[in-house]
Amino acid sequence: MLCDSLEKVQPTAEPRPFDTDLPLIGFRGETASFQVAVRWQPIGAVSGTERLRIEVDSPTGVSAQATSVELVPVEYPAPPGADAGYLHTTPGLYPDLLLPIESDGVTAVAAQWRALWVDLVVDPEAAALADSAAVRVYAGEQIIAELSVPVMIVDQSLPELEIPNTQWFHCDGLANHYGLEVFGDEHWAVVDRFLASARGIQANTILTPVWTPPLDTAIGGHRTPTQLLGIRDVGTDEYEFDFSALRRWMDLCRSHGFDRLEIAHLFTQWGANATPAIHVQTDDDLELRFGWHVPSTDPRYRAFLEQLLPQLRQVLDSEWGLDHVYFHISDEPTRDNLEGYRAARAVVSDLLEGCTIIDAISDFELYESGVVPTPVVATDHAQPFLQAGVQPWLYYCVAQDTDVSNRFIALPSARNRVIGAQLFLTRASGFLHWGFNFYNSAKSRKAIDPFRDTCADRAFPGGDPFLVYPGPHGEPLSSIRYRVFAEAMTDLRALQAVRDRLGAARAERIADPDGTLALDVFPADPGHYRRVIHDLALALQETPSS
Repeated sequence: MLCDSLEKVQPTAEPRPFDTDLPLIGFRGETASFQVAVRWQPIGAVSGTERLRIEVDSPTGVSAQATSVELVPVEYPAPPGADAGYLHTTPGLYPDLLLPIESDGVTAVAAQWRALWVDLVVDPEAAALADSAAVRVYAGEQIIAELSVPVMIVDQSLPELEIPNTQWFHCDGLANHYGLEVFGDEHWAVVDRFLASARGIQANTILTPVWTPPLDTAIGGHRTPTQLLGIRDVGTDEYEFDFSALRRWMDLCRSHGFDRLEIAHLFTQWGANATPAIHVQTDDDLELRFGWHVPSTDPRYRAFLEQLLPQLRQVLDSEWGLDHVYFHISDEPTRDNLEGYRAARAVVSDLLEGCTIIDAISDFELYESGVVPTPVVATDHAQPFLQAGVQPWLYYCVAQDTDVSNRFIALPSARNRVIGAQLFLTRASGFLHWGFNFYNSAKSRKAIDPFRDTCADRAFPGGDPFLVYPGPHGEPLSSIRYRVFAEAMTDLRALQAVRDRLGAARAERIADPDGTLALDVFPADPGHYRRVIHDLALALQETPSS
């Protein structure tokens, strides 16, 4: 049977069928997705498996790309006392990974449902049409199913995402998984391919490892160094800086369409007590000059930053534009470590005057104190900010596991898709997620194999650490969650387009017909999201009133 992109097809449960009363919507240059679910039942066969193939005849101006939905292990699917919205709360194998289909098809197991994922990629110059995609499923050489998917192509391109969208990019996981020299030519090539993949979910802001990001690292521990900045100690506390690798990074990001940079945090996580791991070349060796062993207020670090930050600012301003650069002090300050955060910020406040500083902070009283003027707020703590008229950045991660949107493997895809409308309706200033490709255990105590461990060594709900898998030959492999998050960003861009064409009130009525959608209240019905994008497509074909 046909299924839409918001269904997660489980091997032992009959899936929800595609509602053919609503066509699949495709905008110029965008991708629209559906699934074909197959339950192969052998009759008189001696084998319990069969090879299945799929062929798709797509409408004019559209190309079809099919992948196989694979099950992945999830040891930690949901938190204790999980809300009723989870699909699973027990460990198991669940659909997520999208694998290329081999030339002779995929293997189906008797009496189990299996899904094939189909992306319809719309040409940037495609004409408007209402048509269908014809689907044929083969077992061996025999056609076992012929299906038809209604398709509506909108001859309009969607605008670029207006707000920053950062999915933290981790270069160390790529080097570790593929066994590559950090920022050697092969590593750069893999980084290039994964940056392109990040752009596929409309990421436009990239975490930039000028020094190794001091994130999710055990106190006293270290991540594989991924420092773009070359630093040489030339004696008497003087440093020379080599920005050539940073310039290569900026060129690469620019080539993929990133227009904002997010500089790695200047102090460690969970209190800003120490300095990030920064390596310095001496006459003898490469030395770990700063790190956990150097307090954040150490005068040596201040002296170092007095030399570095003016030069870094000059490079960023002349070659990127400081108005498109974000700096961080430390991730997630709390009341318990506020004074440490204040002290760390004081170390650099004059050196970053006029720059935009953002940090994750979810305590409204801390925001009122002025310590973080540009807050990045967890979705389950945002209400006080919104009620006060603040339009913060929003984020979710491992802790946003109850009654709010997220993209864990064990959650239904509708709960992933809704973030697009939520960002629009709250007028959020940006979106941040910490894990595009984090392939370490929690606190980076060891590298993990993401094909066998989706939970960072049982620390986070499955899927929280990454959206893409590291495939063969340095190629990123997509996931259901990746594709659905991309659809959420398409929703947001279509809402922007309707707002610009017909006004904000019209866009809001389409996104939230009954006026109840909030960060913790949203439709569980997958059909709602298909109706919204359909209504947005129709609205964009209207002639604006004068």
